[in-house]
Formats: sequence, structure tokens, C-alpha cells
Amino acid sequence: MYFKKIAIAIVLIGLIGAGIFSYYIYSVMLVPNTSFNSKEAYIFVGSNATFEEVRSDLEPLLKNSNTFETLAKQKKYVNNIKAGRFRITKGMTNNDIINSIRSRNLPIKLAFNNQHSLPDLAARISSQIEADSTALITAFTDKNFLESNKFTEANALGMYLPNSYELFWNTSAITFRNRMLKEYNRFWNAFRLEKAKSAGLMPHQIMALAAIVHEESKQAAEQPRIAGVYINRLNNQWPLQADPTLKYAAYQLPKYKNTIIKRVLNKHKSINSPYNTYMYKGLPPGLIAMPDLTAIEAVLNYERHSYFYFAADAKNPGFHQFAKTLSGHNRNARNYQAYLNLHGIRE
Repeated sequence: MYFKKIAIAIVLIGLIGAGIFSYYIYSVMLVPNTSFNSKEAYIFVGSNATFEEVRSDLEPLLKNSNTFETLAKQKKYVNNIKAGRFRITKGMTNNDIINSIRSRNLPIKLAFNNQHSLPDLAARISSQIEADSTALITAFTDKNFLESNKFTEANALGMYLPNSYELFWNTSAITFRNRMLKEYNRFWNAFRLEKAKSAGLMPHQIMALAAIVHEESKQAAEQPRIAGVYINRLNNQWPLQADPTLKYAAYQLPKYKNTIIKRVLNKHKSINSPYNTYMYKGLPPGLIAMPDLTAIEAVLNYERHSYFYFAADAKNPGFHQFAKTLSGHNRNARNYQAYLNLHGIRE
């Protein structure tokens, strides 16, 4: 009888222990452990993040970070951190959370347009992915990369086509750059290369001209006509005389830093720069800004016409008046200059 009681006691203790252990496992693994009210939250885990950093980022989202850490250790996550962007949904258990941040890296939609330089682009991209501006600029201007892909630092901006792209938040600077090269090469398919050839231009020249067209007008409807004016000038060995290139040349000088040139004047035409298309014939050595896709297509599909001149239309802001003769252009230009004078725009 005595031994029977001992056996029963041992069994009861075992059952109690098993119950406690089961409850512990349940509370650690299977109890919802989120503390936010929205449907979902996101965390960003850096490429060199430690478990302590991950726990710190998660702590505001959790009811109990201790039970999370306990399970993370049991599942060996603490020594196997994965970088990326991860979703935590309301009501997730610790087990769900660990499975999510260990294997469900979510892509982001990265977008950029209207960047005026490689540093501007680097700043824009670094605000969306893990890579910082310094790493991006280093990748963008790598001489071996540029030379092997037939770019120069002056025209490298043309490799980055403004659009939205799906990629991972923890994409490195070099991976991003290489992805953009792939997109660039995909864009320049046989059809577009043939169009460029028929215009007598190489892809990087198309991009340089598209940048000028885009700076001249944001109106997609008239961009092909403006492109046609510049093609006419190039074909007839005229200087482009593009005002946006003068502004670009001026902005490279210390005296014009942090200024906005609203009116191109004769003093700007005397700036000795390869981007001064009043002084030097042909296209400038690189892009003055990032053109929209509409401007690139406008150059590839430029309007065939007999116009050699255009001036801003004072009666229709944002659009231009076109002329075939200098006398016609001078008349249009005087109208616009009178408009500027009327509004006190002197420089």
C-alpha cells in the first residue's frame, strides 16, 4: 500500500509537471503576443543587425518580449539573423513572428524621377533602401564599372531610368546599380536602338538630348516637336542654343550655387563650359538632369517638321510657340520677354 501511494504521488507530480510544461510551451509559442492595434506593422532588419537590435525594434510591438526571446533562442534565431523588411500582423504568436522575420523578406516598391545629379539620385535611393548615399555614389561612379559598360561619369545618370521597381529593402548599392543596368539594357531593345540609329544618335546621346527636352517642357504633347527642333539644328550643324544647358553650366559655378535662374541672359551665354550650347556645337558631354520616359520616347519619335526655333508662350504658360524663321522667332521671343518684364522677372 505504501509503495502504491508513492507511485500515485509520482504520477501526479509528473502530470502536474507536464501540465506546467505544456502551459509554458503554450504561453511561449501559441499565445498571441502583439500589442499594436493596427492590422499590421513592419520592421526593418539591417544586414549586420544583432539579436539585441532586432529585439529592441520589436519590443514596442510585443506584449512580452521575454517569451519572444526564449523561443528565439530555442529556435536558434538569435544566431541566424536575416536582413530585410518583415511584416508582423496583429494576433501573431511568437512562433509566427519568428517564422516571419526568419524567412519572409518582403520586397518594396522603389521609385525615383527628376533627379538632377548622381548625388541627388543617391540621396533619393538611400531614403528607400538600406544602402547609404556614400555606398551608392561609390557604386555609381566606379570607373571599372563605367568603362566596362561604355559610360562616363558625365553620362552615367542616363543609366538610371525613372520608374518604380520592386526589390528588397536590404538591396546593396552594387546590387541596385546592377539591377538598373539590367533595366537600362532591357529598355534599349533592338526596336529602340534602330530608332536611335535612324536619328543619327547613340543611346547616351538620346538620353542627353532627352534631358534637354524634358527641362524645356514637361508637356508630353509638345516634347516630340521640341525634340524635332533640336534634331533639325543638329542635322544642319547649328549650335543647339538650349537655355537649360546654360543654366546647368551656371549652376556649376560658385556664384550661382543655391540660386534659381528664371531668365537666361547674355552674361550666361559667355560662360565657358562644354555645356554652353550657345558657345559649342553638338550635344553636351552628359545629362543636365534625369529625363522622364516621355522625353526619351519623344526624342526617339521626334516630330519631322521645318521648325528651327521655339519660345515660351506667354499666353499659354508651360507651352511654346514654334517658328521656321528667325524673324518669326524674334517676334515670339519679344512677346515672352515683355511678359517677363511685366512680372518683374529680371534674372
